[in-house]
Amino acid sequence: MGASLRATRALALLAGFYLLGVALLAVLAGIDIALATAGLRGPALFKLLIVSVVLAVPIVRGMFMLRTPKGDPIPGVPVNEQQEPVLWRTVREVAEQVGTRAPDEIVLIAEVNAAVSEDSRLLGLRPGTRRLYVGLPLMTGLDEMQLRAVLAHEMGHYANLDTRLTPLIARGRAQLLRTIGHFHDRADAKVAKERAKQEKKADKRIAAGKKAKEIDTTGDGAMYRAMASLYTAYGKFYQRATLAGARRQELAADLASVRIAGRDSAASALRELNAIGPAQDFYMDSYATLGVGAQLLPRPGQVFGGLRHLLDARSAELDDLRRELSTEPASPYDSHPALAERVARIEALPDDGRGGRAARPSLDLLSDADASMAALEQAVLTPEALALKRVDWADLVQESMTRYVGEGAEEIREAFAAEGAGPDLAALLAAIDADPAVRWRIAERFPKSEEAAAATGRTAREFARPVLRRALNQLVTAELTARGSAHWKLSWADSATLSYPADGFEEQLTAALESAVADRPDTEPLRKLVLAP
Repeated sequence: MGASLRATRALALLAGFYLLGVALLAVLAGIDIALATAGLRGPALFKLLIVSVVLAVPIVRGMFMLRTPKGDPIPGVPVNEQQEPVLWRTVREVAEQVGTRAPDEIVLIAEVNAAVSEDSRLLGLRPGTRRLYVGLPLMTGLDEMQLRAVLAHEMGHYANLDTRLTPLIARGRAQLLRTIGHFHDRADAKVAKERAKQEKKADKRIAAGKKAKEIDTTGDGAMYRAMASLYTAYGKFYQRATLAGARRQELAADLASVRIAGRDSAASALRELNAIGPAQDFYMDSYATLGVGAQLLPRPGQVFGGLRHLLDARSAELDDLRRELSTEPASPYDSHPALAERVARIEALPDDGRGGRAARPSLDLLSDADASMAALEQAVLTPEALALKRVDWADLVQESMTRYVGEGAEEIREAFAAEGAGPDLAALLAAIDADPAVRWRIAERFPKSEEAAAATGRTAREFARPVLRRALNQLVTAELTARGSAHWKLSWADSATLSYPADGFEEQLTAALESAVADRPDTEPLRKLVLAP
């Protein structure tokens, strides 16, 4: 579908919204005139006119919402040509190859994504400022040719005038949503008013010693909701009509990606995108923000820059994500087709002989990638986050895990102390020596499954034994890390691991814990291993 036809369709859909409004206004006016002509007079006619006016207000308000609401800008770091000459030159080259005007601005963002926008005017008839958003986490996982494929895709949206029509389509959606919202607000207000009225009557009846009637607002606001349902039905039609076009636009932009960067680079960029997204989410949760609870963040530039370490260490693990692509769009209203469909279409194209070429990491296009990462932190992190202490990765893992284990051990100490067996490890072991049954009483204070709660006798002890073992192990870990006898080690390929004081210590600790929770407990191995000077 050409740009002119797409523009015509967008205008027709927007016109449909206005036609629906005019038709509903005409229906309301027709009902009023028909009933007045039929002889309806006095208060009944006045009440009908009031209802018609009240129903007409949301319709008129929606129709005369002339300005398209602007979304919140994506936070990021704008970079000019003097700051990033290589990146700008690359973007200009790709735009020229696609056959479109290059963006006026480039903004580095913190997402695994690239996107374009255009501040067009007069419903998309006049071009405006073009803006390209490039995610530094995305660049972290791509080589230069894959990035060129992504850039060509985005420039393809400019070339196909997709960004020109976006405000027009957005205006129709916004007007529909606002009109639907007006009707629902009116309905909710009607229900709330009626509920308050009935509650007031109920309070009076109760005060008089009478039985209050049950609150019933069924039917209140029904007219408003009926009007909202008409606009909702048109909204669904509008979404389906524009969504199909949006997905075709994505497939057309993929062809620009193939033409500029080659079939293999275009396909591998999409596959890589499928891996980088989940990797970035996992990295932010498990690494970058690991120390927030301990008031710590990685060194400047590493909040986003550390992702490269994870991608390198877990490349083989991410291969499954590169191979297994989603066969469904992210949501029914996602403007992008399923990733598997997009890649299949690209890989079905003839081999263009441009596969297998070595390319430098795309971060090399930046003058100073570390400085860009640090600048991005300043642009997107909250003031509270920026105020946290910055430490090296090794210190962040050690200090954070030590604090979290210590906090977890406090809850365990409270359970021990409640049975007179604490609060520290030495007191606990002494209490076990004096009364081995204290262990089972302590176990009762920890959460357990329904099956464990129903168990009795020896079966109950078998459920309790691993719970006690874990609690003891956490107490031991807290003791060792607090004294500096054990250290948490950073691992990019796996979870943080605890480094014990000597070789073979972990095996000895396992045996000592088993002895402490045995039917006939022996606490001496644990005491010698952990508490001995």
